[in-house]
Amino acid sequence: MIRTAGLTKRFGDKVALHGLDLWIGRGELFCFLGPNGAGKTTTIKLLTGLLRPTAGRALVGGHDVVRQPIEAKRLLGYVPDRPFLYDKLTGGEFMRFVAGLYRLPEAGLAQRCRELLERYEIGHATDQLIESYSHGMRQKLSFAACFLHHPQVVVVDEPWVGLDPRSIRAVKDDLKERTRNGLTVFMSTHTLAIAEEMADRIGIIHRGRLLHVGTVPEIKALASHPGSLEDVFLELTRDDEPAVEPAA
Repeated sequence: MIRTAGLTKRFGDKVALHGLDLWIGRGELFCFLGPNGAGKTTTIKLLTGLLRPTAGRALVGGHDVVRQPIEAKRLLGYVPDRPFLYDKLTGGEFMRFVAGLYRLPEAGLAQRCRELLERYEIGHATDQLIESYSHGMRQKLSFAACFLHHPQVVVVDEPWVGLDPRSIRAVKDDLKERTRNGLTVFMSTHTLAIAEEMADRIGIIHRGRLLHVGTVPEIKALASHPGSLEDVFLELTRDDEPAVEPAA
C-alpha cells in the first residue's frame, strides 16, 4: 500500500532524505523511528504530498503521489503532530467541512460524523467551538476527521502528543482493530515502548538514511547486548554531532 523508490529530498545543500526504498503491505502497522532531524517528518510530508521529492517516487495504493495526487489522497488519511484546525468552527462543522473536501454523499453523513466523534470520546463537544478544545481534544478530532472518508492508508505523526493514558489506550486499540481489518498505518513516534508493543515492522532512520527494517525481534537482535528496543535504538543511532532537519 506504500512504496517508495529512491525517494530523495534536498533543501539547498542539505540532503534531508537519501534514496529511501520502502515497501509496506496492506494491514501492516509500520513504525518509523529516528532521532530529531533524522528525516521522519520529511518522509511523511513526501508521502502525503506536502512536499515534492527532489528525486525518486512515493506511491500510495499504487498511485504516484506527485503524478496522481487526487487518486493517492482519496486513499490516504493523515494525522499530524500539531493538527491545524479552524478555531471558529465547531467540531461538527469541521467534520462536515472535511466531508465536503472529499465530496462525501449526504446520505448517512450525519450519523457517520456522530459515530466517529463518539468513538473518539468527543461527542459531547460536537457543538463547541474548536478554540475551546484542549490539545488532546484537537488530536481526537483530527483522528475522527481522518477516518471520515474510509482511508485505506493512514499516516500518523506522533499521535500520542496531548493524549491522556485512557485516550492513548483507546487510540491504540482502535488502530489495532483497523489494521486487522486491512488498514495500513505508517506511524512516526518517539514513544518506543508503544512502537515495541504495536508495530508489525519497524524502520530506523538516521541522518536521512534508512538503517534497518524488520520486526521488533529482528531489530532487537541487532544490538551488541540484549536489551529493550530503546537500548537498541540508542545504540544504532549513536552520534556525536546532532542532526538538524530543515523546515519545509
